[in-house]
Amino acid sequence: MAGSGGPGHTPRMRFVMSVLAATIAAAVLFGVPVASSSAPVRVGSVYDGDTLTLTDGQKIRLLQVDTPELGSGECYSRAAHRVLLSLVPPGSVVAIDIDPALDRVDRYGRLLRYVLNGGLNVNLELVRRGAAAPYFYRGDRGRYAGVLMRAAQSAKAAKRGLWGACPRTLLDPDRAVDTGVSGPPAKSHTAAPIASRGSSCAPSYPTVCVPPPPPDLDCKNVPDRHFTVRWDVPDPDPHHFDGNHDGVGCESQMP
Repeated sequence: MAGSGGPGHTPRMRFVMSVLAATIAAAVLFGVPVASSSAPVRVGSVYDGDTLTLTDGQKIRLLQVDTPELGSGECYSRAAHRVLLSLVPPGSVVAIDIDPALDRVDRYGRLLRYVLNGGLNVNLELVRRGAAAPYFYRGDRGRYAGVLMRAAQSAKAAKRGLWGACPRTLLDPDRAVDTGVSGPPAKSHTAAPIASRGSSCAPSYPTVCVPPPPPDLDCKNVPDRHFTVRWDVPDPDPHHFDGNHDGVGCESQMP
């Protein structure tokens, strides 16, 4: 055909191609996903900091990230769960996306996916906030590996999330994150008036003396059960002992 470049290289086509290239570059650099081809799905529940269940019963394990195990007493496990809950609360409609370079299902039958809520890459946002660390299982690196590492390095330098609360944590993407066990509660659990207990006791728990975080404590870390939780103070229930907001903490033993 006459003319240099043919119809595939018209000014309009070159413009379209340049916009597409810029979009892909932004996705790689800033973690903003290119539109997912998956159908929208609805979140049924959030199990822990990196796992959720859809309303159809499918379990989703977020790709390339890891958070402390909920219920294990690991430092920042409850906080990481709260962060994921805030990003994808039950009822949220999200997209889930595979990574062609990585496995699609893990050994427990969970779908391995990036979770996209609107324009937000939830996997990456967890790392940005310091609620998760990059985890490249078997050394396999997906398409967001580079930006996940940069986000983790930034969060660690700023001591955001687990990097500040659990200072012994190492940034090693080839291993599951290890934040250590949350520290022991204060030795004294004698009821005392808030005014006389000092700053070592969180004011939300007037009948027991539990220090404010960090570290983040579970009910298994404190010996008391069925204690009063006040919601009319600054920073109420900082350890989230009162999950149903009924004013009673640690009504049952944590698993």
